[in-house]
Amino acid sequence: MHRFLSKNRDELIARCKLKVGQRRSRAATPTQLDNGVPMFLDQLTRTLAAEYVDDAAESSAISGPSGGDALALSEIGLSATAHGKELLNIGYTVDQVVHDYGDLCQAITDLAFERDAPFSVEEFRTLNRCLDNAIADAVTEFSFQRDALLSVQQIALEKQRLGFLVHELRNSLGTATLAVRALELGNMPIGGATGAILKRSLSTLGLLISRATAEVRGEGMDQRQTFSVATFIADVELAARLDPGMKDAVFEVRAVDPSLAVHANRDLLHAALANLLQNAFKFTRENSLVTLKAHALGEHVLIDVEDHCGGLAPGSAAKMFVPFRPNEDSRAGLGLGLSIARQSIEADQGTLTVRNVPDSGCVFTISLPRQALA
Repeated sequence: MHRFLSKNRDELIARCKLKVGQRRSRAATPTQLDNGVPMFLDQLTRTLAAEYVDDAAESSAISGPSGGDALALSEIGLSATAHGKELLNIGYTVDQVVHDYGDLCQAITDLAFERDAPFSVEEFRTLNRCLDNAIADAVTEFSFQRDALLSVQQIALEKQRLGFLVHELRNSLGTATLAVRALELGNMPIGGATGAILKRSLSTLGLLISRATAEVRGEGMDQRQTFSVATFIADVELAARLDPGMKDAVFEVRAVDPSLAVHANRDLLHAALANLLQNAFKFTRENSLVTLKAHALGEHVLIDVEDHCGGLAPGSAAKMFVPFRPNEDSRAGLGLGLSIARQSIEADQGTLTVRNVPDSGCVFTISLPRQALA
């Protein structure tokens, strides 16, 4: 068999490449096609040649004993381990890893049948042993790398979810604290507008805690309702004017058509819009204008927050919604606000986009389906 494999090496490799190419999900690079099966075929040929001259030690060093050796991988084991890792990186599944080696076995069998090349039982046993060890080592490494990758992704997801919760809790607590301070300094009644801000902030804190508790229990919560956009914008304006960051900006809120309504989670939408305003107050130029307006466009309601930050750097618009995005600006925080805002809005079948106004600023736009106001 080793002479047959050596003589027909190029033909066998070509057949394997053809089989690989016919599998649409196999996005192999030329380097992987040149090094995967060809390397295994050469090792198999050398193993058979060693056994042909009764060199059991050489045969075992190349391909390993029957059943493999997890403590001392053979040449085939080492290359199969590397191959399994490569297959994970290009998106393979476990069954596709097995297919990669099965292609060679099928190609050898088919070509031997076509050329009427008989092989001994011992040679077929060696072929099966080499395939068994290679597949086992490749699948083991593939599974190990996949589990490690999943673990890293799970940790990152949990970190992100915890970061989102902490960020929103901090914002609501901050607004409540500012409202209490305003009530104390102004000796205002709790039943007034500032008291309403305090109540809403405390309500949002309770909602966030309830949502976190429901997630731990594996339960879902739907807090969406249909509400007036004009009333909503008025509430957002009151809370925004308590933001200490607003002192360096001119805040203008445009009148809103009282007939406009949306169906959404009011508290989360309020938090999302508050994040956009905080972002605008933080980055707009000193004494420049920050504008909040809401209007209808076809079947949607658009809520715009426009600032005068000077415009966005090239390519930054696509990155600013990425959580924990590195940013050298000391005012940028954790980079969670915009990401949280987008997720909250998308949960209500809406979108959050940003438009750059060169040499002026940028406009963040929330778009939500328009609803009829009862």
